Formats: sequence, structure tokens, C-alpha cells
Amino acid sequence: MADSESEHNNIHRDFYIPTYILAPNASSNSLRLPDVPTCPVLVFVNSKSGGQLGGELLRTFRHLLNKYQVFDLGDEAPDSVLRRLYLNIERLKGNGDHFAAEIEERMKIIVAGGDGTAGWLLGVVSDLKLSQPPPIATVPLGTGNNLPFAFGWGKKNPGTDLNSVISFLKQVMNAKEMKMDSWHILMRMRAPKVGSCDPVALLELPHSLHAFHRVSPSDELNVEGFHTFRGGFWNYFSMGMDAQVSYAFHSERKMNPDKFKNQLVNQLIVPSLVLWTFCFVPSWRKENYSQFNDCCDKTNKLKMWDWTLDSRSQDFWNIAQLTKVKIMKKQGGWQDLHIPPSVRSIVCLNLPSFSGGLNPWGTPNSNKRRYRDLTPPFVDDGLLEVVGFRDAWHGLVLLAPKGHGTRLAQAHGIRFEFQKGAADHTFMRIDGEPWKQPLPENDDTVVVEISHLGQVKMLATHDCRAKSIHDPSSQFSHDADEVDSDEENSVNEERRKFGAADTFKIPDEVDVSSLS
Repeated sequence: MADSESEHNNIHRDFYIPTYILAPNASSNSLRLPDVPTCPVLVFVNSKSGGQLGGELLRTFRHLLNKYQVFDLGDEAPDSVLRRLYLNIERLKGNGDHFAAEIEERMKIIVAGGDGTAGWLLGVVSDLKLSQPPPIATVPLGTGNNLPFAFGWGKKNPGTDLNSVISFLKQVMNAKEMKMDSWHILMRMRAPKVGSCDPVALLELPHSLHAFHRVSPSDELNVEGFHTFRGGFWNYFSMGMDAQVSYAFHSERKMNPDKFKNQLVNQLIVPSLVLWTFCFVPSWRKENYSQFNDCCDKTNKLKMWDWTLDSRSQDFWNIAQLTKVKIMKKQGGWQDLHIPPSVRSIVCLNLPSFSGGLNPWGTPNSNKRRYRDLTPPFVDDGLLEVVGFRDAWHGLVLLAPKGHGTRLAQAHGIRFEFQKGAADHTFMRIDGEPWKQPLPENDDTVVVEISHLGQVKMLATHDCRAKSIHDPSSQFSHDADEVDSDEENSVNEERRKFGAADTFKIPDEVDVSSLS
């Protein structure tokens, strides 16, 4: 009993934030701690993630900490939370409250949910433009969980009991800070004569940045006569077959959520769909899917859904037939990127984690670094790793030691220019969120452009997979990867802001000292 009480006191001392800092109307005498906590945390939990685990995790955090420093994203968006908090901290600092200033300096954020939830928080913190933005730790409660996996927090649902949460809090306190690149994505096209070109986002986070949103007429990116959409991402952008398979999965999950409560099953379904789908391209037949559905029924697994039966071959055209691709190797100039004719899916990677932990880029050996100017996949070097895939059998190489996709390029920016009339739609995916993107058939001006936006601060365990170009301890060995796969040689024939926080950015004309 004494040990339990001592442990609780330690948690209180290290992580607790007094109510008067969190709530503007609270009395400054509500609870004053003798010392500034070592690691004050704000906790955001998506209670709808992970089945019932999100709600259980929320209750445990609120039991251990001040309930006012733990937020359910289903009840309140991070925009309003952070706006209220930082305005109050500025008011307190203006009144000479050094305790509040220390809290701000030591603040860390914990976000529990899927990659979409984590991206939501990252976008909000990025838009706030704080002088001391808090670093962010991610708790894996989704399906892909690429962000927590890359930074060492795992990819399986966490424990929700007291001991598990206390253990996680201690890891957060001892975690290292790392910078991570942020990427802006812009799409522009002429208004179609018939129909709409608006993207359809399947995930319904209120301010999620992972699907495009139309810019307003007053936005500097708006161009008269064109529709312009913008978004942002931290993990990856992909286009082609992998995005279509993911779209099918998310469509079915949205229509039948009761079938998708098990995280492990969800993580197994998408790779299975990719394998089955790719293996029958381009010559697929309805009887193939009928046989697969019969097999799934017998093994009590998820059936393929109707979209596969109505698929057309144009959905699986090679990327080179659909779009021209240009990259920016150095600031100031675009150059054409050759896409092998067999590539049906293209992935632009920021993190060494894709589809639940796979690393399509791998680690190029010294010859590849010397002759192709390729580097390991650092998360803060301002470069995207561009990888191509031909089919599912190609994707299987990721499961082999040192396996990787077709390394196409590393770039500071990438630009897709769609061919006129090549298709009336394509499938895209950003950080796990897929959509079916309509394309005007008679328009050769459709452009998707990705460019570097800035960096955010992440919290990482000391043995995490993500590596920094600025950390000598993170440098990759030049000799350990000499047996790099020769898979690539076999296919040689072939300004912005994210917009997540428009409603709460502190206006320039506001004198925060007047709020006291």
C-alpha cells in the first residue's frame, strides 16, 4: 500500500499540471505545487480508437493525472484546447508567473489514436507557430500505427491498466527529442464541365489534414478558373494500386464497423487484400473473387467486397501511363523522373515505416550511395524517398532481409502532371487515409505537387527506427548493408500552413497582456 501511494506521489510530482494553468477561470490558489513538475504532459485520447481501449485509456490517465489535463478528442478538438491553454499561459506569464513559464518550457504532448489522430495534433501544433512547441509522443491505437512504430512506441495496442500507463509515462519522461520533416501537398485542376472533382475523404476527423480540402477564395494559393486543394502529411503519400486496396478496406470498415474491432485482424486484412488483388492484375476475372470469397467464408474471415467485381483495367494502369512525374533534386529546378512501365504504385516516404511497419526504401549499400547518390532514410533531411511497386509479388520482397521496392529517387519535392484523358479517376492515400480522386477527362492541367513545409518535434525511444541526419549515434553502418538486394537491377527495362488551426491561432493584433 505504501509503495502504491509513493508511486502515485511520484507521478503527481513528475507529470501533474495544476488546474489554474489549464483553466483560465480557476483560482491561482487551487493547487500550487512546491516544485515545477519534471515532465508536465497534456494527454489527448481518441476514445473511438482501438475499440473500447480508447475509453479505458482515457479513464486511466484521468485517474493518475489532473482530469483537466486529459482530453477526449471526441468531446473537444485540440484547436480549442491549445488556444485556451496558451492564451492562459501568456496571461499568467504577463502577470509574472514563473511557474507557468516553466510549465510551458517543459510541456510534452501525448496523443493516443491512429496515424490520422496523431497527424491532427501535429498539424494543430505546427499551425500554432509556438516559440517553444511541445514535442509529441504517440500511443498506437489504430491500424497502421506507422508514426508510433517509427519512433519506438510500438504498433500494437498498449495496456490500459495503471501499471502500463505509469510505465509509458516514465518512457515519455526519458524519451529523446527528434525533428521530423513536414510536407505540404497541393492539387490544382480546371473545373470539370460535368460532375465534381472534390476529393472524398473516408475518415471523418473534423480537422484531419490527410485528405485534401478546397482552399478558400481568399487563400493565396487560389487561382481563378481552377479548383485548388491543399493538405499535409508526415508519413507518406501513395498513388495507384495500394491506395485502391486501402480504399476498399476503409469503405467496408465504414459501412460495417462491427467487423473491424480487432486491431490484429485489421492489420492482417490489408496486406491480404493487396496480395490477392495484385496477383490477378491485369487479367482478373469474377470467378477468381468468387473462389476467394468462398475460401474466406470457410475460414470465417472477411470477404472481398463488391468494388473488386466492378473494377476496370484502367484502375490498374501503370503509373507512367497515368501521369508524368517530376522531382526537385536541388532547390530551383524540376527534372523528369523515369518511371518503369511496370510500376503500378508509387509511394513517397517520409518515415521508414509503411503499411504497419514495412520499410520499402531499406538501406542502400555503398555502391548505391556512390553511383546513384542515394542515402539512408533520415526523417529530418528534407528529402522524400520515392519508391515504386509492380505487383504483390514485388511487395513480398519487403518481408525478406534487406528487401525493398524499386528505389526511384530521393527528392526535395515531387510533382505529378496527369495525362489528358488517361483516366476519369485515380486512387490516392496519405498517412493511411485513402480516397478516390475524380479527374476531369478533358483537362491536362491536373497537378499534384508535394513540397517541404517545415519540421515538428517528436518524442522517441532511444532504440527507435527513425534516424536523424544530425545525430552521430543514428548514422547507419557503411558495411553492414553490403549485401543489399539487387532487385532494382532486374527492372531496369522498365508556403504555407496546414490549415488545421485556422480557428485558434493567436491573432497578431491581440495584446495578451491585456487579457489579465
